[in-house]
Order: sequence, then C-alpha cells, then structure tokens
Amino acid sequence: MNMPKNFIKPDFSNNIINITSTLAEFLGCPNEKPTLPLLAAELKKGYKNVVFLIFDGLGSHPIEVNLAKDAFLRRNIRQTLTSTFPSTTTNATTSLLSNLTPMEHGWFGWCLYLEELKRVVNLFPETDAATGEPIQKGYVKSLLPFKPFYQEARTDYTTSVVVPHYWDNDDQNRYVWQTHDELFAYIEKICGNAGKQFVYAYCDEPDATMHRFGVHSAEAKAVIGGLNAKTEAMFENLSDTLLIVTADHGQVDVTDYIYLYRDEELLSLLSAPPYMESRATAFRVKADCRPQFEEMFRKKYGADYELYESGELVRENYFGGSGEHATLLGDYIAVGKTNRIFLLHERAHVHKGHHASLTEEMLVPLTLIGKKE
Repeated sequence: MNMPKNFIKPDFSNNIINITSTLAEFLGCPNEKPTLPLLAAELKKGYKNVVFLIFDGLGSHPIEVNLAKDAFLRRNIRQTLTSTFPSTTTNATTSLLSNLTPMEHGWFGWCLYLEELKRVVNLFPETDAATGEPIQKGYVKSLLPFKPFYQEARTDYTTSVVVPHYWDNDDQNRYVWQTHDELFAYIEKICGNAGKQFVYAYCDEPDATMHRFGVHSAEAKAVIGGLNAKTEAMFENLSDTLLIVTADHGQVDVTDYIYLYRDEELLSLLSAPPYMESRATAFRVKADCRPQFEEMFRKKYGADYELYESGELVRENYFGGSGEHATLLGDYIAVGKTNRIFLLHERAHVHKGHHASLTEEMLVPLTLIGKKE
C-alpha cells in the first residue's frame, strides 16, 4: 500500500493505548496488550501516588511549537508514541480509557453513520450531525459499550478520576472540575489522602483553543504555557508521586477549506452522507458506482487526500485488528495529506487547527516525572 512520506502508521506496541495497558497490569486489571518497558520500570519503584494526566491535543508538534526546550512538560519527555487512527479525541480518549483498540471499541471518529438509525450521529453529544437534533440518550453507549479499564483493578491503590463537568460516567471517586485551577487542586487533594492513590485526570485543553485559533497562535501559546506552569507548580507541592502526562493526539494548522457537502456530483454516488472526520473521511458508495467514485474523487481531491478502501486499512492494521466494527468504516476512507480540510455538512466547524489524519498529529509524548520522598 502506497503511503505519503508524511504519513505515520499507528504502532500498537508503541502507542498511547500501551500506556493504559501498562497501567492496567500495574493495577491488577486484565490485559493482553503490549506494555511500555520504560513506564513499567518506573511504576516498580513503588510510588504512593500515580497520576495519569491527559491534555487533549497536546501532541509533540504543538509542544515543539509552543514550549521552550527547558519547559517542564517538554524537558521531561521520555518517549514519543503514536496515537490511534483516526487521531481524534473520540477515538483516542476511548482507547486511553478502555484499554481497547479502535477496532475493539468502534468509537472511530466524531461522527459515524449508524445503519440502524439511517443517519450520521455525533457520538459524544448523541446528536444528528446534519441537524443537531438529539437522538435517544444512551443509544450510542448501548450500541458500542465499553468500560474504564481501572474499574477492574485488583490493587491496594484507591482510584479517583478528575474530569470536566460534562464528562458523564459512573465512577465512584469522581471529581468534577469547572476551571483548570480546580483540576490541579483536585489532583493535589487526592494525592494528600492517606494510602496509595491512582488518579486518572483529563483536560480538554489546548485542543479547544487550537481548534479556534490554530497551533501557531498567540492564544495557543498562552494556554499551553499556562498548563505547563500549573502542572509544574502542582508537582512541586506533591511528594512520593509519579506523574504520567500524555495527549490523545496533536494538531496541525488549517490553511483552507473544501466544501465537500456542496459537491452534488460526488454525493450522488453515495448511499449515505460523508462522515467520521474532516481529515479522515469515510464514504459509503453505491455498489455500482465504486469505479466512478474512485476516479472522480482522485481527480477532484487527490492533491489533498489519499483515498483507500477501508478494508485495505483494516488489513494493514491501522485500527488495531479486524472485527465486526469494521462495517462502521464504510467502503472508503480519505486521509488528509495537506493542510486543506473537508467541511462535511453545513453545520461543520470551521477550525483553524485540526487533527484526525496520519501526519504530525499522530505523534504524542510520554512525559514521566517521579519524586520519591
């Protein structure tokens, strides 16, 4: 399979999911996936507190653009990992939370075409992608069920989660933050409790800011610098703690937009609207129109997107295996190779920074900072 030179294939032995796999073994959870020797060795040192902190979007590229080499979060990077594909929050954070590959959990992208409903659905908010209309609450989780890996822990560590107010889950020790200051304060509070503590914490920045303003923006630099400073200040107040920091994916700047939903000629060949992600777009094509679709797509959009049969990407292990969820990927997937992106429908966000493809956004850091006292 021919791939552009700037494409980075997910490596499921050097992937963000392997952080979770290593933590799963550490906490006595079931695990059959490869672990990270570097992290496993650090966990054997017997820290009282183990904190797993995920910054959405803070991949290797945004760090290199916005943090000096001696910045706390940059100078403590110990390894570079690949993200999942598509390299997007819905997919990657589900893998980080569940210890499942994309093929195992099926939450491939922001929106999927659900055959049962005959509509494209935004998975996290459970809304119709084209209209914004809510669908039945809980439907997506019933269709694609998973549970956090740490809920099966057999350990003397107490598990707590620190998550945004909109993160709906049933964890017992759940701390909900409204501001970044609250996020870091909760982590400090938990680590001050008696006994061993494992903390799973998630921050939705700098992803949100980079979407609005771009990776190279002053706004992104300010947010990333602020998160770096707050993380360092928090760690200085902790003792006997291992801090594990990573991202779900990175981002790249967007230079232009392609209004795919206006291409009536191409859309007439489809059996469902385009879906999944702007930089990793899935297509369901009418059975007798596939040769015509391939020719038309490559002629119109081949300068900015590589077109693959979905089954080809499955066979080449871009999703971590094969299985029943492969049907959600449609017939073809177009993978963005430049900084021009599709807009899939009239309600699509016009982002200045984005992700989901196989370029720089696929690389994320594994940052480890340990303090034994």
